[in-house]
Amino acid sequence: MVTNKSLDESEIIAALLADAHASLGVFNTRSLRLTQQWVRRRYLSEGVSFLTKTLPRLGKHLDQALTGNVRFDGRLVRFAVRRPTQLPRFLGELFERIFHPDGLLLPDPDAQCVKFVRQVLYLFYKYELPYEEAQEQQVIDDFKKSEKDLSELHSSFTYLYRAWHSINRNRFVAGSLEDISKSYQLSPEIRRFVIIREARKLLTKLFSSFDPTDICPSHGPGVVSTRQRLWDKFLWTNVSSRITELYPFDAYFCASLGHVCDVYQGFDAIGSTDHSARVLLVPKDSRGPRLISCEPVDFQWIQQGLRQAIYRLVEEHSITKYNVFFTDQGPNKRGAIQGSKHGWYATLDLKEASDRVSLDLVRLLFPERVFAYLDCCRSTSTVLPSGEVLRLQKFAPMGSALCFPIMALTIWAILTAVAPNADTRESILVYGDDVIVPTAFAESAIASLEEFGLLINRSKSCTQGFFRESCGVDAFKGIDVTPVRFRTLWDESPRPDVYTSWISYANSCWDRKYFCLHEYIVSRLEAVYGPIPSEDMHIACPSLSGIPNQARLFKRRWNSHLQRCEFRVRVIKSNPVNHDLPGWSKLLRYFTEGQAHSRNHINETHGVAKVSLDLTPFSVSRYTKRHTSMLVWRWR
Repeated sequence: MVTNKSLDESEIIAALLADAHASLGVFNTRSLRLTQQWVRRRYLSEGVSFLTKTLPRLGKHLDQALTGNVRFDGRLVRFAVRRPTQLPRFLGELFERIFHPDGLLLPDPDAQCVKFVRQVLYLFYKYELPYEEAQEQQVIDDFKKSEKDLSELHSSFTYLYRAWHSINRNRFVAGSLEDISKSYQLSPEIRRFVIIREARKLLTKLFSSFDPTDICPSHGPGVVSTRQRLWDKFLWTNVSSRITELYPFDAYFCASLGHVCDVYQGFDAIGSTDHSARVLLVPKDSRGPRLISCEPVDFQWIQQGLRQAIYRLVEEHSITKYNVFFTDQGPNKRGAIQGSKHGWYATLDLKEASDRVSLDLVRLLFPERVFAYLDCCRSTSTVLPSGEVLRLQKFAPMGSALCFPIMALTIWAILTAVAPNADTRESILVYGDDVIVPTAFAESAIASLEEFGLLINRSKSCTQGFFRESCGVDAFKGIDVTPVRFRTLWDESPRPDVYTSWISYANSCWDRKYFCLHEYIVSRLEAVYGPIPSEDMHIACPSLSGIPNQARLFKRRWNSHLQRCEFRVRVIKSNPVNHDLPGWSKLLRYFTEGQAHSRNHINETHGVAKVSLDLTPFSVSRYTKRHTSMLVWRWR
């Protein structure tokens, strides 16, 4: 049994280098030892920033070189190079199988070397280290800047909106979809109008049979700006009059007509004031926090219902079900791999996409009938951590339940409107802000999105070469080169999040044949937690891949009721909170959450046996608080 409970990040890189030596044979024994020593020295000198900043900087430069955007040169990212080449001394044996000495990509680069290099460089890129106050302020400043940029576009969108209602749509610009590809010769205003016309036709057809009143509202899992606790969300104290004009209180906020009759005398006590959303900075990783704008409880209630209805419509409608996805990342992942193999498809990376879809643009694109319902449950302002109230020009920031679907449909409608032919339209794939288009169409797609205020991160968009990334998959020459990325910070005291996360990391390393790294992680885990179940024990708890049967290391018993052998193992338990609601509010929760829980339970029972399923029956009086999980011993 290993007694040392500490984890040395530099030893993780050293173990990974040993895996590269064993798998690829690129190092001799001496060069492997020198490279490992160099990593340890740099780690002692720079600390963990060497792993989270210095190495990823080289990794980003590598990715740009793989896409053909730049020529690879280690000096540009402050790495010593092998004279007279431009290749870094660090991992030089691997880089030599990818690039010419002058930094140009080899005719047949070794994809496995690309995979190992990226694994070393990105392993700690998203490590959840504490961030500085300056990083928090930068995130807020970027959020405010996006609002300023959208304000500058307001007059242009207003012109288009007025033109839409004042000019004969069919006679404004003659031509069909094919004319749009030639419309660069037109003035910018007319070109934008042509795109809006075609995009609006698409969304009008999509929503032609959509009934925005046919929804089942629900509460989201997160916090709300009005600060209600989990159980208080069903006790309505404020509902905006903007919402009740289209979603009457008695029909959408009460369980039944009996509920209405019992509480109608209290309707006057329910205010009609619009509450602002509220900005929260939540931990992301060492690069800084993530900004979330949490919604008022009444807005969130309707937003969730509309979101589910739009998901069903888009994933079932003939014109979108093969192009726009909300619950399945598979098509985009496969598209990235295929695009990297032949170069036929490009992946676009949108910067601050959720903050760049303006309200004016949504008003232009979506049918008036649908937009009215989207707008009635939209927050018009948000409160920054400083107390400043910011008027929102964007349709919805991240945190709104409608942010994701409206952003995806906006991107899809614009790109489909400017697509020059049917083959291009059928090849467009959109999952949120992850976009795949035919490579020949990429520059036109980028220009069209930027015309409407969206920003494209050109350094991360893959439009050349044979490297592609989309929906968490990085691919090169048809091979998945996605690195394992450590997020959860190691802790020497037992913690449920560390336990589950690092078991998952160890399993990912085993799947990728990083056997030395897998062995090192398992040794650290066992030093803190003792023996850990193996997957071949087939029990529903966090388990390790790639180790022999661990059953003999655990206490066991025979369960005569279930007729099976059980082991005493560690499992993750959520600490439930029991809180009773008034009868009608309890019934309202059951109608909106209980039946959905039953449907999900039926679907999950078809999952793989090693997945730990929540088989707890739904209870309207039980709530599960986030971040309250515990490690406990249970018979399984």
